[in-house]
Amino acid sequence: MFLEKLKEFPKNKILILITIIAFLSFLLIQVIVMGPIESELKSSTGYGVLEFEFAWVPEVINNIFAAWGSEGIAKEIFATYIDFLYLLGYSIFGFGLVLIPIRWAEGKLQEIGLFMSLTPLIAGVFDVIENIHLLIMLGNSSLIQPFIPFVASLSAVIKFGFLFVGIIFLVIALLLMLISRLKKKTE
Repeated sequence: MFLEKLKEFPKNKILILITIIAFLSFLLIQVIVMGPIESELKSSTGYGVLEFEFAWVPEVINNIFAAWGSEGIAKEIFATYIDFLYLLGYSIFGFGLVLIPIRWAEGKLQEIGLFMSLTPLIAGVFDVIENIHLLIMLGNSSLIQPFIPFVASLSAVIKFGFLFVGIIFLVIALLLMLISRLKKKTE
């Protein structure tokens, strides 16, 4: 089974290196591009990327675009294209962050953890779907079909849901592994 191969592939050193590189890449993109654009749009118009992602209906999109103007829309187009690189960074980082400790787990926890290591990657897939729909709206702001913002917002909800589940699992798994180790030391 594919998930079983994740116990050994890629090798630990390579997995750790990939995870570090992914973390640094998404951190740099956040600090250099995403953060400043988000901060500027949000402070000058009241609307940032999260409001755009969760607009759900064309009327809200139209309000956001009116507030942003052509300059803000151009900045968001740039940020959305950069987000394709950003999502690679956070999804690969999240994958490694879950997989590395799960390799030392045992039994059911490891079995579930191998599956859960995929949640950041699945989140990345939904981020791609979201970005495509955001770009459709940004590229044709005069005629936005109702299903486009709906699909973008639904994809964002699913994306954040998978990220949330992965993070919660990681915290619980680490606690269970710590408790297991402490029990073994006291026995």
